[in-house]
Amino acid sequence: MQKLRSQNVITGTFGSVWVNDEEWLHVTKFEAKVTGEFEDINMAGRLGVGKKYMGWTGEGTITVNKVNSTVTKMLSEAFKKGIMPEIKIVGKLADPNVLGAERVEILEVTFSEFMLLNFELKAKMEEEIPFTFEDYNLIDTI
Repeated sequence: MQKLRSQNVITGTFGSVWVNDEEWLHVTKFEAKVTGEFEDINMAGRLGVGKKYMGWTGEGTITVNKVNSTVTKMLSEAFKKGIMPEIKIVGKLADPNVLGAERVEILEVTFSEFMLLNFELKAKMEEEIPFTFEDYNLIDTI
């Protein structure tokens, strides 16, 4: 194994996000996580509680600088009519000074809320878009 250097620590500056194959250049933060669901299992003769894996949930958040109405346009009619759009997200974490890049495909995405309008005087405007997902694929790992 090669020696790790401090320069190999990845920074998020070169991260990228594509939503339905469109790169969102205004992303400032991205998070997608998988959480296991476990049920308690009690066994005779044991004082400890065991855990039985029952499945998982996927959720995340995209934070963007407010530069356009992309999210509002994508979701406003969907929420009114009850027909959610098909959404796929690809996220990439890369840094030119590291040992590779990570890339993940997130499928069956549902944006669970969107901001209709928000502002604050003398403040940079951001939008936070929470989502859930039903499937994912690791494309590249380091």
